[in-house]
Amino acid sequence: MENQQKYPRKVISILVENHYGVLARISSMFNRRSFNIDSIAASETIDPEITRITITVHVDENMLKQMLLQTRRLEEVREAFVLDGDSLQRELLLIKIAADRENLPSLRDIAGVYKAKIIDLSPDSLVMELTGKPEKIDGFLNMMKSYDILEMCRTGITALERGTDRIPGKN
Repeated sequence: MENQQKYPRKVISILVENHYGVLARISSMFNRRSFNIDSIAASETIDPEITRITITVHVDENMLKQMLLQTRRLEEVREAFVLDGDSLQRELLLIKIAADRENLPSLRDIAGVYKAKIIDLSPDSLVMELTGKPEKIDGFLNMMKSYDILEMCRTGITALERGTDRIPGKN
Protein backbone atom coordinates (compact mmCIF):
# COMPACT_ATOMS: atom_id res chain seq x y z
CA MET A 1 0.00 0.00 0.00
CA GLU A 2 2.90 2.33 0.75
CA ASN A 3 4.31 2.05 -2.80
CA GLN A 4 0.88 2.81 -4.32
CA GLN A 5 0.99 6.27 -2.77
CA LYS A 6 4.70 6.80 -3.29
CA TYR A 7 5.25 5.65 -6.90
CA PRO A 8 3.24 5.78 -10.14
CA ARG A 9 1.46 2.69 -11.47
CA LYS A 10 3.34 0.81 -14.18
CA VAL A 11 1.87 -1.90 -16.38
CA ILE A 12 4.34 -4.47 -17.66
CA SER A 13 3.55 -6.86 -20.50
CA ILE A 14 5.59 -10.04 -20.68
CA LEU A 15 5.44 -12.48 -23.59
CA VAL A 16 6.63 -15.91 -22.53
CA GLU A 17 6.83 -19.42 -23.90
CA ASN A 18 3.71 -21.28 -22.83
CA HIS A 19 5.38 -23.79 -20.50
CA TYR A 20 4.27 -25.36 -17.25
CA GLY A 21 5.30 -23.25 -14.22
CA VAL A 22 6.43 -20.12 -16.10
CA LEU A 23 3.96 -17.87 -14.26
CA ALA A 24 5.15 -19.24 -10.93
CA ARG A 25 8.80 -18.63 -11.90
CA ILE A 26 8.12 -15.03 -12.88
CA SER A 27 6.10 -14.20 -9.76
CA SER A 28 8.72 -15.96 -7.63
CA MET A 29 11.48 -13.89 -9.23
CA PHE A 30 9.56 -10.69 -8.40
CA ASN A 31 9.08 -11.91 -4.82
CA ARG A 32 12.76 -12.83 -4.33
CA ARG A 33 13.76 -9.32 -5.35
CA SER A 34 11.13 -7.73 -3.09
CA PHE A 35 9.04 -6.30 -5.94
CA ASN A 36 5.40 -6.13 -4.88
CA ILE A 37 2.90 -7.16 -7.58
CA ASP A 38 -0.40 -5.25 -7.36
CA SER A 39 -2.15 -7.42 -9.95
CA ILE A 40 -1.26 -10.15 -12.39
CA ALA A 41 -3.21 -11.56 -15.34
CA ALA A 42 -2.09 -14.26 -17.75
CA SER A 43 -3.56 -15.88 -20.81
CA GLU A 44 -2.61 -17.66 -23.99
CA THR A 45 -2.20 -15.38 -27.01
CA ILE A 46 -3.46 -16.08 -30.52
CA ASP A 47 -0.33 -18.23 -30.79
CA PRO A 48 -0.84 -21.15 -28.36
CA GLU A 49 2.93 -21.34 -27.86
CA ILE A 50 2.99 -17.86 -26.25
CA THR A 51 1.38 -16.55 -23.06
CA ARG A 52 0.93 -12.87 -22.27
CA ILE A 53 1.41 -11.93 -18.62
CA THR A 54 0.30 -8.46 -17.54
CA ILE A 55 1.69 -7.26 -14.23
CA THR A 56 0.78 -4.05 -12.43
CA VAL A 57 3.26 -2.53 -9.99
CA HIS A 58 3.92 0.80 -8.28
CA VAL A 59 7.65 1.48 -8.66
CA ASP A 60 10.12 4.24 -9.45
CA GLU A 61 12.09 4.28 -12.71
CA ASN A 62 15.17 2.55 -11.24
CA MET A 63 13.08 -0.27 -9.80
CA LEU A 64 11.24 -0.59 -13.13
CA LYS A 65 14.51 -0.91 -15.06
CA GLN A 66 15.70 -3.57 -12.60
CA MET A 67 12.41 -5.49 -12.95
CA LEU A 68 12.62 -5.50 -16.73
CA LEU A 69 16.30 -6.50 -16.70
CA GLN A 70 15.69 -9.42 -14.32
CA THR A 71 12.56 -10.54 -16.19
CA ARG A 72 14.26 -10.51 -19.59
CA ARG A 73 17.00 -12.79 -18.22
CA LEU A 74 14.54 -15.63 -17.61
CA GLU A 75 14.87 -18.35 -20.24
CA GLU A 76 11.16 -18.52 -21.19
CA VAL A 77 10.75 -14.75 -21.63
CA ARG A 78 10.59 -13.62 -25.25
CA GLU A 79 9.77 -9.97 -24.52
CA ALA A 80 9.11 -7.72 -21.54
CA PHE A 81 8.08 -4.10 -21.93
CA VAL A 82 6.16 -1.30 -20.25
CA LEU A 83 2.76 -0.37 -21.62
CA ASP A 84 2.36 3.38 -21.79
CA GLY A 85 -0.74 5.44 -21.07
CA ASP A 86 -1.85 5.09 -24.70
CA SER A 87 -2.31 1.33 -24.32
CA LEU A 88 -5.73 -0.25 -23.95
CA GLN A 89 -6.20 -1.28 -20.32
CA ARG A 90 -9.27 -2.99 -18.85
CA GLU A 91 -10.41 -4.74 -15.68
CA LEU A 92 -13.39 -6.83 -14.71
CA LEU A 93 -15.25 -6.40 -11.43
CA LEU A 94 -17.89 -8.70 -9.95
CA ILE A 95 -19.60 -7.22 -6.90
CA LYS A 96 -22.37 -8.60 -4.67
CA ILE A 97 -24.38 -6.00 -2.79
CA ALA A 98 -27.13 -6.39 -0.21
CA ALA A 99 -30.32 -5.27 -1.95
CA ASP A 100 -33.89 -4.72 -0.87
CA ARG A 101 -36.94 -2.86 -2.20
CA GLU A 102 -35.63 0.43 -0.82
CA ASN A 103 -32.14 0.52 -2.33
CA LEU A 104 -32.74 -1.49 -5.53
CA PRO A 105 -33.84 1.54 -7.63
CA SER A 106 -30.73 3.54 -6.68
CA LEU A 107 -28.47 0.55 -7.34
CA ARG A 108 -30.03 0.16 -10.78
CA ASP A 109 -29.50 3.88 -11.45
CA ILE A 110 -25.81 3.66 -10.54
CA ALA A 111 -25.44 0.51 -12.66
CA GLY A 112 -26.96 2.42 -15.58
CA VAL A 113 -24.59 5.37 -15.22
CA TYR A 114 -21.53 3.09 -15.16
CA LYS A 115 -22.96 0.62 -17.70
CA ALA A 116 -22.65 -2.21 -15.18
CA LYS A 117 -24.69 -5.35 -15.86
CA ILE A 118 -26.87 -6.87 -13.16
CA ILE A 119 -26.10 -10.55 -13.67
CA ASP A 120 -27.89 -12.00 -10.65
CA LEU A 121 -30.79 -10.80 -8.54
CA SER A 122 -32.04 -12.58 -5.45
CA PRO A 123 -34.49 -11.44 -2.73
CA ASP A 124 -31.68 -10.03 -0.57
CA SER A 125 -28.77 -9.25 -2.92
CA LEU A 126 -27.66 -8.52 -6.45
CA VAL A 127 -24.47 -9.17 -8.38
CA MET A 128 -23.15 -6.68 -10.90
CA GLU A 129 -20.47 -7.04 -13.56
CA LEU A 130 -18.47 -4.05 -14.71
CA THR A 131 -15.61 -3.85 -17.20
CA GLY A 132 -13.57 -0.80 -17.98
CA LYS A 133 -10.49 1.24 -17.27
CA PRO A 134 -9.13 0.93 -13.73
CA GLU A 135 -10.22 4.51 -13.00
CA LYS A 136 -13.81 3.65 -13.96
CA ILE A 137 -13.78 0.63 -11.62
CA ASP A 138 -12.37 2.83 -8.83
CA GLY A 139 -15.11 5.42 -9.37
CA PHE A 140 -17.83 2.76 -9.33
CA LEU A 141 -16.46 1.24 -6.12
CA ASN A 142 -16.39 4.69 -4.56
CA MET A 143 -20.12 5.03 -5.33
CA MET A 144 -20.78 1.59 -3.83
CA LYS A 145 -19.14 2.46 -0.47
CA SER A 146 -22.44 3.68 0.95
CA TYR A 147 -24.06 0.27 0.30
CA ASP A 148 -23.48 -3.03 2.06
CA ILE A 149 -20.90 -4.79 -0.15
CA LEU A 150 -21.10 -8.51 0.61
CA GLU A 151 -18.37 -9.76 -1.73
CA MET A 152 -16.30 -8.55 -4.63
CA CYS A 153 -13.69 -9.84 -7.03
CA ARG A 154 -11.51 -7.64 -9.22
CA THR A 155 -9.36 -9.19 -11.94
CA GLY A 156 -6.57 -6.68 -12.19
CA ILE A 157 -5.46 -5.04 -15.39
CA THR A 158 -5.17 -6.77 -18.73
CA ALA A 159 -3.81 -4.65 -21.55
CA LEU A 160 -2.66 -4.45 -25.16
CA GLU A 161 -0.73 -1.87 -27.13
CA ARG A 162 -2.49 -0.04 -29.91
CA GLY A 163 -1.36 -0.77 -33.46
CA THR A 164 0.65 -3.70 -34.80
CA ASP A 165 4.15 -3.13 -33.41
CA ARG A 166 4.23 -6.16 -31.05
CA ILE A 167 2.15 -9.03 -32.29
CA PRO A 168 3.55 -12.38 -31.09
CA GLY A 169 4.55 -14.62 -33.97
CA LYS A 170 3.90 -11.85 -36.54
CA ASN A 171 6.91 -9.55 -36.08
